[in-house]
Amino acid sequence: MSVTPQRSPVTPGANGSPRRILHVDMNAFFVACELLRRPELIGKPVVVGGSAQRGVVAAASYEARQFGVRSAMASAHAHRLCNHAVFLDGDHDFYSEISAQVFDVFRQYTPLVEGLSLDEAFLDVTGAQRIFGDARTVAQQVREAVRTQVGLACSVGIATNKFIAKLATEFAKPRASRERIDPGPGVFEVAPGAELEFLHPLDVGMLWGVGPVTLEKLHSVGMKTVGDIAACELSLLALAVGANQAEHLFELSNAVDDRDVEPDREAKSIGSEETFADDVTDPLELRRHLLQMADTVARRCREQGLAALTVTLKIRYGDLRNMSRSRTVEPPVDTSQAIIAIIDDLLEDVEVHEGIRLAGVSLRNFGLPETQLSLFDEPEKIAESEWRTASLAIDQIREKFGDSAISTGVSDETQSTPWGPRRG
Repeated sequence: MSVTPQRSPVTPGANGSPRRILHVDMNAFFVACELLRRPELIGKPVVVGGSAQRGVVAAASYEARQFGVRSAMASAHAHRLCNHAVFLDGDHDFYSEISAQVFDVFRQYTPLVEGLSLDEAFLDVTGAQRIFGDARTVAQQVREAVRTQVGLACSVGIATNKFIAKLATEFAKPRASRERIDPGPGVFEVAPGAELEFLHPLDVGMLWGVGPVTLEKLHSVGMKTVGDIAACELSLLALAVGANQAEHLFELSNAVDDRDVEPDREAKSIGSEETFADDVTDPLELRRHLLQMADTVARRCREQGLAALTVTLKIRYGDLRNMSRSRTVEPPVDTSQAIIAIIDDLLEDVEVHEGIRLAGVSLRNFGLPETQLSLFDEPEKIAESEWRTASLAIDQIREKFGDSAISTGVSDETQSTPWGPRRG
C-alpha cells in the first residue's frame, strides 16, 4: 500500500536522491517470542506480563486484543476482559536473544540500523537500493528474511524521514476488532513528495509529543487534525501550547525531520523494575529483590562493554507515591556488588514499613569500565576489580550452562518480572 506523491519537503540522501528510511516494528513481539517455544498456543488469546492481581500487560496476542486487551493495561483489567486468556510471565533474556537475531537480519541489508527497543528499529536503505532494489522491495525482503530466519512477523513503514516512517508503520500493522483480525498490508510506503497528503488528515494525537494535556489544549482551540496545526500561525499555536512545543509541532506537521539514522546508538539507560504481588514491608526482602535487579542491570552493562557513573533507585509505595534517589560515582561501575553498595546507601531514605509496591534499579551516564589497576590503588578499587573479574567469569558460566547455573540467591517464590509478580 502507498500514498501518491504531492509537493512537500524532502530531505535528500548522500547521493542527492530522496532518503528512504524503513521503520520496522515486530508484531506483538513478546507474545510472538513465546509462541516460538509454545506453538500449541498459536491462535489463542495470550497475554505476557505480571500476575492478574498486581501486574501490567507487556504484550497481548491479536486474539487477546479482540477482547480489548492492550499493552500497559492492568493485568487485573485484562483478566476481566478475557478471563480465558493464557497469562505468561515475561522472559527478558529470551526476548533479548530473539531480538539480537532480528537485528542481525536487519544488518544483512544495511549497516545503518538504529534500534529503538528490542522490537523496533530504523533502517536507512537509501544506498542499499543499488543492491536490493527500491525501498519497497527492500522492505518486503526484510519481512521475508525475518519470517524465514527467525520465525516472526513484522510491519514496515517507508518514508523520507524517521517521523513519517514511524507513522506509516501504524498503517502496515495487523488490526484486531471484535469481529475479526485484519492482517494489514505488512508494508506501507509514503512516497517522496506525498508526506503532507499522508500527514495532514491524521488526528493531532498521532504527533510525537502530544500527550493527553497537550491534546486537550489543541482541541480547545479547534485543532483536530495535523493539517489544522500546519495551517495555524506559529504565534497563535504558541499561545495554546507554549513556544517550544509550538515550534516542535509546527515542524512535524509540515513533515520536517532531518534526523539521521544513528547506528550503534549508545544506551541512554539500563534498568530493571519489579511489581510485587503484595506490598513489601521487610527491608531484607526488599534488598533481596534489589540485589536481583542489580545483578540484571550489571550483566546488561557488561554485555555492552559499558559501566555506569549514575545509579538510580526507584520506589513506588502502596499508596502509589513515587520517589527516586540517584548517586553519581567515580570510577563507573558494572558489577552487582558495586551497584548494591550504592543502593544500600540510597535505601536510607526509603520508609519500607509503609509498604513498597514497586522497586527499580537503573543505570545511566555510561563510560568504559576500568580494567587496569596501578600499584597505589585504594583497597576499594582493588576489590571492585576483583569483583569484576569474578562477574565476567560468572557471565561465561551462564553463557555456557544457562542463567540458572548461578543465581543471586533470590527464591523463585519472591521473583518478579518487569511487568509484575510471577505466577506461583
